Amino acid sequence: MNRLLSGVSAGVIMLVCAMGAASAADLPGKFEGVTIDAKLIGGQQYEKLYERIGEWEKATGAKVNILSKKNHFELDKEIKSDIATGGITWCIGSNHSSFAPQYPDIYADLFGLVPSEEVARFVPAVIDASTLEGKLVMLPRAQFDVSALYYQKSLYQDEAKKAEFKAKYGYDLAPPDTWAQVSDQAEFFAAPPNFYGTQFAGKEEAINGRFYEMLVAEGGEYLDKDGRPAFNSEAGVRALDWFVKLYKSKAVPPGTTNYLWDDLGQGFASGSIAVNLDWPGWASFFNDPKSSKVAGNVGVKVQPAGSSGKRTGWSGHHGFSVTESCGSKEAAASLVWWLTNEDSQMLESAAGPLPTRSAVWDHNIKAAEGDAYKTEVLQAFQEAAKHAFPVPQTAEWIEISNAVYPELQAAILGDKTSKEALDAAAEKATGILEDAGKL
Repeated sequence: MNRLLSGVSAGVIMLVCAMGAASAADLPGKFEGVTIDAKLIGGQQYEKLYERIGEWEKATGAKVNILSKKNHFELDKEIKSDIATGGITWCIGSNHSSFAPQYPDIYADLFGLVPSEEVARFVPAVIDASTLEGKLVMLPRAQFDVSALYYQKSLYQDEAKKAEFKAKYGYDLAPPDTWAQVSDQAEFFAAPPNFYGTQFAGKEEAINGRFYEMLVAEGGEYLDKDGRPAFNSEAGVRALDWFVKLYKSKAVPPGTTNYLWDDLGQGFASGSIAVNLDWPGWASFFNDPKSSKVAGNVGVKVQPAGSSGKRTGWSGHHGFSVTESCGSKEAAASLVWWLTNEDSQMLESAAGPLPTRSAVWDHNIKAAEGDAYKTEVLQAFQEAAKHAFPVPQTAEWIEISNAVYPELQAAILGDKTSKEALDAAAEKATGILEDAGKL
């Protein structure tokens, strides 16, 4: 996070200063009669922001037609289908730092569409991470993601449970600081089919990303210095075994291999999960009695460490992009700015997500004063962000994820050993990189 908050790319700063197309005073602009087609990420935690689209329509005279609202995995498939059929007829798409390297050519350079003084108000390193081959392909929203650990506080205050745990495991029961402790506690707390120790998203990039960060925490690497798959190592086996052991011991729900993020959020909010590694966007949802049975009973702390002493920290950020084929790029860029401006980022980050505008960080720190839960959340995620690291910077990351995750599932479900699964996954990943000319 130190790099994120203070890291500055000289090249990006030069571009920001040189290429802003208009002044911030011109925003949001007037676009009477224009209709902007959009494909957006869907999910409960994003809906409050989309309510602001109506305000933009009223201010500009334009209309927004939302063609899709899907999770990023499904949206990615849809975008690739559009590319294959020449069907990029829409103007705005949700984007993500993990997905963006796959298709930079379909998106316009926002350095030429968004005023330079507005771009300069974002955390510089996030702008850097949103820039591919000199093009600002997306404007970051208040969805910088790194996961911290949520837990039910009452479980750690039960004197009978504390005594039982100490007798069984030989150390005091406290919110876990290592993944070995998470494993112990998950098995201890589990009482299937009504209550489980923890959970994980078990398919698509979600499980590959969780495996990746656990691999790093175990001292391994996903790709080596030459760009070759290196995850079928002793560290990789230890990382995958962690998931396998929890599934085999029934410490996680039986359906976890089909879970994605919304399933995890609803699961923890249902009160049936003890500890849950999850994103900042769920913080407010978990502590709201209207949506969560654990409201008032939620603790949050920095994510645990693996056997190497490193903490997990798979991270990325969301944003919005404007397509090259858009016939109304200026209007589309105005809407992208609107959805990522300070008002929008204060709205989104009030629910827990981490902002990407410098002033909103300052605002949130001040706003948290006097609110014990918000302060705990902010402190936990500030600490979590210090350990953040991105996915391997290869355009083939998602394609590799799609090939690897069925092998991870095979090990978790007991169809293969961890080593067999990882060897098969590494062979598939190597083939993908060879076909792409990377090896």
